[in-house]
This record gives sequence, structure tokens and C-alpha cells, in this order.
Amino acid sequence: MHISSHSIRTASMPLGMIVGALLCRQIVALDTWCEGMLTPVLIFTLLFFTFCRVDVRKMRPTMMHLWLLVAQVTCSIAIYLLLQPLGETIAQGGMICALAPVAMAAVVIGGMLGAKVETMATYSLICNIATAFVAPVILSYVGSGECSLWQILAKVAPLLVAPFVAGQLCRYAVPRVAGWFASHSRLSFYVWLASLAVVMGRTTAFIIDHGTEHSTLELALAAVAGVICIVQFTLGRYIGRRYGDVVAGGQSLGQKNTVLAVWMAQSFLDPLSCIAPTAYIVWQNIVNSYQLHKQKDI
Repeated sequence: MHISSHSIRTASMPLGMIVGALLCRQIVALDTWCEGMLTPVLIFTLLFFTFCRVDVRKMRPTMMHLWLLVAQVTCSIAIYLLLQPLGETIAQGGMICALAPVAMAAVVIGGMLGAKVETMATYSLICNIATAFVAPVILSYVGSGECSLWQILAKVAPLLVAPFVAGQLCRYAVPRVAGWFASHSRLSFYVWLASLAVVMGRTTAFIIDHGTEHSTLELALAAVAGVICIVQFTLGRYIGRRYGDVVAGGQSLGQKNTVLAVWMAQSFLDPLSCIAPTAYIVWQNIVNSYQLHKQKDI
């Protein structure tokens, strides 16, 4: 029986999450042996593949980017206020799911789904840098108040700017090499799949290590994250539709840099609130799996 590459890629995302969860202890041990560099190296690699395709001359900020940023910040504040009656921890968890910037891997998935890569690459740079300025202000009111611009920039800049610069240098210095990476950019999907397994492994280990002492609160945070995930993908697609790129809008607002979100929650909020962005990892990849299943020409 013939199995199409489309079916393999559709099934590979949930399979990657399952493998990551089952091998969580081995993955954590490997990541520890690599001194925490496993995820950064994978992210750098997949972004380098993608940025070798990006023509910097076509990267221009647009009104869609502005409205996506407005939606990100507005939603984070609104969600915090709306969830206050359910408790501070739930409000913080929901807020951080919305405040987190677009995932660096969103450019890869967006490109596979038909989004304009330059549009998403532009927003990825703008959004992550803008969040570094906005997040300390918001976190100073709802969290410990110890968050600074430089702390967040130190987390996002190396993994965002470095592969972008490397990709552009490769395009101009050794265009044939860049052309090979660009023509094989779909390999970045499998690099991203490996990074997904690593993130799921670390996520599963975190949940296991924290036990079930606060199981009701943890389930509430996971449910809130699921609702917020669907709302953000839907709102992003609505904004994208108005500017002629539905996929770019949905991925830009819905697919979040959950690694950064978990770090911000653990560092500046009630540490238990990080369960929400941790659960968001699962929710956003369920959405991505569904979108890839619906997309026939990848």
C-alpha cells in the first residue's frame, strides 16, 4: 500500500510528541550532557535553512504586522483581567500564553502551509524584539517586577538574529551553497520535528517531577491554554485574511515561543503558571498537525 509523503508528515508531528514524552528521561539526560545546547542548535539549524530562502529586500513591515502586535499585547492584558476571578496563577498562565512572541519555528511551518516566508520572517524579527520591550512592563505589574529588557533580549536575540545573519551572509558570499539549503529547505521540517521531541521530553519530565499535588489547578491551566490557543489561531487568521495571507496571520499569532514563555513564567511569575505555556506546546502542535493534514500540497 502506497503511503504519501503528505501522510507521513501529518503523522510525524503527533508521533514526535509521543516519542518525546516516552523518552523524556533519556532526552533530558542527553540535553544535560550537551549542557542545554541541544534545543538552541536545532533551532539555529532549522532557521538557517529557512533564512537561506529569504530575500532581505522583500522584507518589509506591513499593517498586518502592526495589527498582529496590537492583538498580542491587547489579548495578554485582556486575558489576565478576565481570568482574575479564577485566581492569580490561572490569570498569569493565560496571560503569558498570549504575551509570548511568535515561535521561531513558525516560519518553517508557515512556509510549508503556503505562507509568504518573507512576511513571516519579518514578523518573527519584529515580534520577538518588540516583546522584549513590552514584556518587562507587563511583568512588572503582574509578576515579581524583576524582569528587564536585556534579560529577554539575551534569550531571543542569539537564536533569532544569528541564523538570520548567517543565512544572509551565505546568500551573498556563497550563493550556490545557500541555493542548496534553500532548495532543500523542507529538511528543516525534520529538524523541527527533532526539536519538538526534545521540547516534549523536557515538558513531560517537568510535569512528572512536579507531581499531582496541584492537579486541579494544573488541569485548569491546561484547559485555559487550549482555549487561548484556538482563539489566537482564529484571530490571527482573521487578521491575515484581511491582508491576503491567512496562514501567515494564523501562525504568527497562534504559534508561540513556548520555551521563552515557560522561562518567563518560571522566572517572574508564580512558577506553577508555567503549566499553561507547557500545555500550549501540545495544543499548538495539535493545531499544526490538523493544518498539515488539511494541506495537500506540501
